[in-house]
Amino acid sequence: MAETPLLLIRNVSNVYISRRFGLFGKKEIKPVLNNINLELHSGEIFGLTGKSGCGKTTLARCILGIIDYEGEILLDGQRQKKPPPIQMVFQETGASLNPCKNIGWLMEEPLVIHRIGNREERRRKIDKMLLSVGLDPSYKTRRVHELSGGQKQRACIARALILSPRLLIADEAISSLDVSAGAQILNLFKTLHKNLNLTILFISHNKDAVEYLCGKMAVMENGKIMMRTEAETAALI
Repeated sequence: MAETPLLLIRNVSNVYISRRFGLFGKKEIKPVLNNINLELHSGEIFGLTGKSGCGKTTLARCILGIIDYEGEILLDGQRQKKPPPIQMVFQETGASLNPCKNIGWLMEEPLVIHRIGNREERRRKIDKMLLSVGLDPSYKTRRVHELSGGQKQRACIARALILSPRLLIADEAISSLDVSAGAQILNLFKTLHKNLNLTILFISHNKDAVEYLCGKMAVMENGKIMMRTEAETAALI
């Protein structure tokens, strides 16, 4: 019996609707995603690459349930819950972290919202998660402006993982970093994948990074999947 995919995307399409010349102007409908079909299995790193504007981020937003779409997206064989047990790491690390709060507060916030643990239990969980992404627990007292670009992204990854999501989406997570910091983040994803059996959807226009990190990949162009790995192509025949 075939394993049920963790994430199953069936015939997903999306359009962008805008109005020209004010409120009563003619609507303009632009297709963004066109009949997307993908599968991600538990414990794998799946890469999605393609040029900027091809629809990669729109697909991620559909998976998160942020925007509407036609078709079907299933997690563990079920329609998405709201919010789904999925977290996302974004390109702009500075925009993802509130500069008015320290890193400890930012990591504790999701735990408090979901009423997970008492204060001491949350502190231990935060310390453990910071260590897992290569940051000393003393970073809890630091604010965003005190961190380098790579350290900010590590903090974003730690915050995304604090609720133990079923799937982590990394959307252009290294594109704003220099080559050295970007390589370190790629290796961090590899380590987290191994240590936590983490399932990752890695989205990037950097095909070399996708090929380095991911066991499977697909290429998107103009809202369509144009190419899959040899293994995926064989599975469809």
